Amino acid sequence: MTLLYKWLARQRPGLNLKLKEARMSDTVEIYMKKTWQGSMFLSLGLILVFFFFTKKLLIFLFFPILFLFMFSYLSRSVDVKRTKMRRDIDKEILFAGRFLIIELESGVPLYNTFKNLALNYETIGPYFEEIVDKVDLGTSMEDALNEVIAITPSPNLRKVLWQILNSFKTGSNITGSLNIVLGQIGREQQIIIKEYGRKLNPIAMFYMMAAIIIPSLGITMMAVLASFLGWQLSLGVLMVIVIVLAFIQFMFLAVMKSARPPMAV
Repeated sequence: MTLLYKWLARQRPGLNLKLKEARMSDTVEIYMKKTWQGSMFLSLGLILVFFFFTKKLLIFLFFPILFLFMFSYLSRSVDVKRTKMRRDIDKEILFAGRFLIIELESGVPLYNTFKNLALNYETIGPYFEEIVDKVDLGTSMEDALNEVIAITPSPNLRKVLWQILNSFKTGSNITGSLNIVLGQIGREQQIIIKEYGRKLNPIAMFYMMAAIIIPSLGITMMAVLASFLGWQLSLGVLMVIVIVLAFIQFMFLAVMKSARPPMAV
């Protein structure tokens, strides 16, 4: 099985970097092993549930298809975590950037500024804490910044760190370049909010049609037709309908949540 996990890991180029960006300690082989085993258990569990309600052995023929779907879904968990971390970072980036500027303009050294920021910001703080730890272990500030930039999932945080690094190398004023970058990030977030407002109404309308109106009318019509034509709606059929509707609801909620701009509340 170890060879299988290594082969699966080779089919996902860049997975090692994605795991680092998601701040996951697993190696690529361990990650694929967890994904494979989780897909196997979930698929088998769902098949057994369907078999319990339908009492038909043919349901086991769907196990390979269900397993492939589960494996494809679970293998993207690292991407989901990276996306969540990027959104959480983008919520704090403007506030953390202004905190940096205030600290530096107050005469606080860059090293101490990073330590203070690490203590005050839950999501961005660990990245600056990592820089401080690397410097404490003997790594130069430039190398520490480069190493953290390489594993940062947020382009906005990468911009801020690059400006700090460039200003540190050239000896120029860090606060001036940070103000420019933060102004650009703020304008980009305003554009994203306006786009979200335009997308919200069509998404809500589609949700009403596909997840509420059509299922309600469809089930009502199916019940009426079943009573006239003498169809028997078994508990298994009704359970499948409920599971499909629950999946549609979950997918719409996921779409709505992912479309929401990363803004601090």
